[in-house]
Amino acid sequence: MSKELETMPDSPEKVRDLVRERYGKAASRQPGGCCGGGRSADSVAESIGYSSDEIGSVPDGANLGLGCGNPNALAALQPGETVLDLGSGAGFDALIAAPRVGPTGRVIGVDMTPEMLERARTNAVEAGYAGTVEFREGTIEALPVAAGTVDVIISNCVINLSPDKPAVFREAFRVLKPGGRLALSDIVLSEPLPEDLRDMAAGYVACLSGALQESEYVAAMTAAGFEDVSWTRTPASMLFDSSTLDPEALEIAGQVGEARLKELADTVWSYRLEARKP
Repeated sequence: MSKELETMPDSPEKVRDLVRERYGKAASRQPGGCCGGGRSADSVAESIGYSSDEIGSVPDGANLGLGCGNPNALAALQPGETVLDLGSGAGFDALIAAPRVGPTGRVIGVDMTPEMLERARTNAVEAGYAGTVEFREGTIEALPVAAGTVDVIISNCVINLSPDKPAVFREAFRVLKPGGRLALSDIVLSEPLPEDLRDMAAGYVACLSGALQESEYVAAMTAAGFEDVSWTRTPASMLFDSSTLDPEALEIAGQVGEARLKELADTVWSYRLEARKP
């Protein structure tokens, strides 16, 4: 096992560096399963709630199979709205949002990984949305977006990777207009990971590197000022399917053992969350 996978980094910036490195590699790989796995990106997208029309509407390479849900399905986007995608990756969700807000709307993607931004910008041009969709480099804890300028925030399996989730929700609240709304897909825990697996699980699948329990996640949203928080959840089976795991994940999966993985799988969920800024 590599040293990188043995323990979690010991500072927020090192966590970001680790995530940036992994997703930089993912941007240059062939599309695969959740968090860098090997299954067809299209089949992963279908399994987490995207329609064939949505998948087929974006350029090849926009869908990297890295999500855990479909935030656009929650967002009820309207023509003319401004949408912000937190951790926009290669642009999959941003490009699906673009025709829904139309030529009078706007979509902003924020990502901290240069390789993802390069790929997303190329995809926006190829899709014909260069005038509607913009990708900015930055972190989701310090958004490069003016206060009170966004109607809807979407995000897909990204906030769990942040080392400072309360800051993410404070920033989301800041940039939303009054009455603005959140529509998120994310990995959330129903109970703490077993202590002996906590660090190993973080390396085992990047999507678990900082997942919170439901109560902690919702508390961070409400502490930032959000109201009308609601959610549904389904088992995050894509994280425990060997066809979706990358070689690093498979290495640790073999060391953890089938029985412990089943125990872990019972605590990990794919959540769809909605909330509103008063």
